[in-house]
Formats: sequence, structure tokens, C-alpha cells
Amino acid sequence: MDVLDRKFYERNTRYVARALLGKKLVRKIGRGVTLAGMIVETEAYCGQEDSACHAHRGQTARNAVMFGAPGHAYVYFTYGMHYMLNLVTEKEGNPCAVLIRAIMPLDGIKEMEARRKLKGARLADGPAKLCQALAIDKSLNGWDVTRGAKLWLEDFKKISAKSILASPRIGINYAKEEHRNALWRYCVLSEKIK
Repeated sequence: MDVLDRKFYERNTRYVARALLGKKLVRKIGRGVTLAGMIVETEAYCGQEDSACHAHRGQTARNAVMFGAPGHAYVYFTYGMHYMLNLVTEKEGNPCAVLIRAIMPLDGIKEMEARRKLKGARLADGPAKLCQALAIDKSLNGWDVTRGAKLWLEDFKKISAKSILASPRIGINYAKEEHRNALWRYCVLSEKIK
């Protein structure tokens, strides 16, 4: 098990968002069950200057984890029904994070299917879907992913620059035009998730 260390996250958020592609996201749950998938889509949220970022208007009880040390999970609840997983980046006090948007399931697929009540390519092809598949909820908000327990990330597959598509982020119509149009969403082209 080669768990990504804090230095991995303590870098420019857009760089980390690209570097997370091809990494294995691992979730250990009760009964010794391990669920894992390769990250194939991310979005960068770049601090208080980024009008699409939760920290844009300053620190609140909800986003406080973003202002902490890099390498922690920022899990929030949205639309009254979904959890979303972000990984805090950059230096403490600079509230930046990467949203994990999609994974390609690798381990514990039957358990993921039971949690999602479905099979096939759409199992974890969205941020709320992957949280449901991997049993990620608010109890993991603030979790140190560098510990190598409950929730962590590992090196898995090297993704070449030519296999990465950069595009605008999704669902941020409230943000300033420059932030709506910023190419801060990254997808692996060679791993098709339909």
C-alpha cells in the first residue's frame, strides 16, 4: 500500500486535480470490505478568489475543513440528498480543494452495486454516485486521507497528458464568467465512463 503523503496535496490545486487522475481511491468499511476505484474525473476549486469555490465568501462551519491542512477530506451534503468528496490542497489557510467527480470501479464492485442498487458503467460516474458506492458520508468530513485507514489514495496508473481533457466545471452557473469558463475540470479520455 503506497498511500499518497501530505506533500502530494500541498501543491497548486489545478496541478493536484490533474495528478489525481489515475490514482486509486480506497475506502475500507466494516467487515473488512475494501472498495476502490481509479479516479477518472476531477474539478479544481481555487480558494477565495474563485467565485465557484465554497470558500469564496470566507470561512463557515460548513467549509472550515478547506481552511485546514492539505490531505484532508472535505465532504459536504448538497441538494438535501447527496454527499460530495473533495480533497483539501495547498497550504493551510488557503482554502482550496479538488472535487472527485468520477471513478472507474476496481475492487468491491458487488458491494458498490448493492449500495447503488444498480450495475454497469454508471455505477460511479458522478460525484454523488461515487460517494454512495463507496459509503462516503459526513462522518468522513475532516478525515486525514494520508493516514491509510478508512479512506485514502494510492498510486495506481500513470495517465499521460495527451489522455487528459480539460474543460469548464459543471453546475457553477452562479460563478463569475471567468470562473465558469476556466478549464479546471479534468477527465481521462482513454477510460470511457458512459
